[in-house]
Amino acid sequence: MSSLRDARGYEVTGATPRALEHYERAVALFLCHLGDPRRAARAAWQEAPSFVAARHLEAWLLLASRDKRDYAAAREAASAAHGLAMNYRERGHAAAIEALLTRDYAAARPMIDTLERLAPLDVVVFAVANAFDLLVGDTLSPARRTARAFAHWAPGMPGYHAVLSMHAFALEERGEFGRAEEAAHSALALEPRDLRAHHAIVHVHEMRARPQAGIRWMGERSSYWIALGPAATHQWWHLALFHLQLGNVRHALRIYDERIANADGLSALIDASALLWRAALAAAAPEDADLGPRWQALAERWAPRAEDANCPFNDLHAMMAFAGADRDDLAEALLSAQARTASLPGLIGDMARLVGEPASRALLAFARERHADAERMLRELPLVAHRIGGSQAQRDVLELTYVAARERQSLSAIRPASTVAAPARRALRWPSFRSQAPINAAKITDVSRNAATIATGA
Repeated sequence: MSSLRDARGYEVTGATPRALEHYERAVALFLCHLGDPRRAARAAWQEAPSFVAARHLEAWLLLASRDKRDYAAAREAASAAHGLAMNYRERGHAAAIEALLTRDYAAARPMIDTLERLAPLDVVVFAVANAFDLLVGDTLSPARRTARAFAHWAPGMPGYHAVLSMHAFALEERGEFGRAEEAAHSALALEPRDLRAHHAIVHVHEMRARPQAGIRWMGERSSYWIALGPAATHQWWHLALFHLQLGNVRHALRIYDERIANADGLSALIDASALLWRAALAAAAPEDADLGPRWQALAERWAPRAEDANCPFNDLHAMMAFAGADRDDLAEALLSAQARTASLPGLIGDMARLVGEPASRALLAFARERHADAERMLRELPLVAHRIGGSQAQRDVLELTYVAARERQSLSAIRPASTVAAPARRALRWPSFRSQAPINAAKITDVSRNAATIATGA
């Protein structure tokens, strides 16, 4: 076995000095949400084919993507490590990866927890555990995990900034916004490129209904994220949400057209669906959100995934596109696939049955103007809605749709049919905004010229 150790002191089997450099670069990119860590991981094992940790890192990156199409590549990466010499920690990685490849989350998560306890400075396991918490809608474990980590981590250790940034996001998801900002700023002081920390602060601004501050923050730090390619798409999505919160639907759609609509990857499809659905809810008049062509194009991009039923979070966003485009054929294909998944034992079947399929049916009912049905189905979701995965900001789409279904149902009951359509499209504000004074969007350009540039997509 190799006697080389990684930056956190753990022995890595099969590495060479040059391969270890590639590996540490891959880990650094993964922790910061920057660049292409998979490419760096591949460079590591290409330099040293017996470098087990590099093979495993590539598999972890693929498994954490939510994309069913990445599972075959993950299996190939993991299989390449079979038969290689491994130490005890690396065998733990291999076992957890194998469990996830069979979609056995119930077995995989305790294995990951055991790895964390045995190797508390293994930052790859730490980051992977947080990613899978988000995937399965575990809203409690991230804050507990990151809090435990500080017993072992200290400033100056390689990767400490990522522990802080993941702690910041976990605190934000629990509603501890002040502590979240503090932790995120501490992370950025150590590593200004840490996009996880930047992202945590963006979430705080959104959840606290501070769109102007959010736009200012993103503008001031644009040099750290604007040129990141795929990693930047989700940041543009957040920027568009701030404009929706300000009531500027057209501006949000400009960001969609220029920065999101043609971006590559599953995460970009999710962002695209989420933004168009929110724009439709927020539009005050049809001319504010001419979404038809946008929905049609997006539904076509989602079409090859209509029968994946791999993850309820993905399915929900696919349904937004199919329902928005009036593609009943694709919507029904998705529902059929979800029903098959819901019949499976274990966590995946539970998630599909409890949240995925009913939430998708609710969105389809809403799009078909069956507002009473949509309201009823969504009203039954809150206690288990977190099981769909994603962040609070992403899951809010269910609450927004529920509020809109109630409002439109009420309007249908009290107005003549000929007068219902236009009022029903009036501006919808986030429920937490109702006590907020109106915000003057024109003030944005007075805050930061850079922020204005980012906001307009120039």
